[in-house]
Amino acid sequence: MKAPLLQTENLAVRVGVAEAGRTLVRDLNLQLQPGQFWCLLGPNGVGKTLLLHTLAGARAPAAGRVLMAGKALRDWKLGQLACLRGFVPQQLHDAFSTPVLDVVLQGRHPHLSRWHWEGDADETLARAALQRVGLGAFAERDVTTLSGGERQRVALATLLTQDPPLALLDEPLAHLDLAQQVRMLALLADEVQQRQRCVLMSVHELSLAQRCATHALLLAGDGRVLAGRVDEVMTEAALSQAYGHALHRHEDYGRVWWLPS
Repeated sequence: MKAPLLQTENLAVRVGVAEAGRTLVRDLNLQLQPGQFWCLLGPNGVGKTLLLHTLAGARAPAAGRVLMAGKALRDWKLGQLACLRGFVPQQLHDAFSTPVLDVVLQGRHPHLSRWHWEGDADETLARAALQRVGLGAFAERDVTTLSGGERQRVALATLLTQDPPLALLDEPLAHLDLAQQVRMLALLADEVQQRQRCVLMSVHELSLAQRCATHALLLAGDGRVLAGRVDEVMTEAALSQAYGHALHRHEDYGRVWWLPS
């Protein structure tokens, strides 16, 4: 039996030090498999970003460990790891003027040897990714001139060009208008369903999460975590308790909507 794409064993995430610190995630045992779409849920300040950084290998866990394809993260070379998992952070900053196409081509770097440059096949992949996110005409644009939503879609195009089996995304819909949110969700869902990729993304809009998720990970902020199939995690009782406000499940037009009382 193949190892999960990503697995955690008794993982703990903590912020701060000594008595002033706070445990945000405690004893998390998680398995992410191909064909699963996970949504990471919880109110502000509960540790969603810190958990994603820990799973990506950008920070060490307070306890436990993270494994990628059955091997501990620390045992992977960075280039090899980048071929297996992609990470899109919440904040993006471009220090220099660069054509959008060059930014997207960075997704191919893990797949190239030290002495090779991007070739025609790599450029074809990058341009196709830009087309998929609706920015095909932006290839020669200066990345520093883009709006926040456009820059977020460039980041998604870079991820598509990288083409990892596992994608970790920190609020990828935050700067997008409603139409683009739905479009990018459909794109990610297609990667999961048609190509058996796995996605774990943090999201605040519960109705959008319900639209695409097969599984959900709900953080309470005090170390407790509820993880499992979306219909087991996204319940009125669990969400209302986590968010500190009564939330109601409403079905209409063939979809589920989450509304505050």
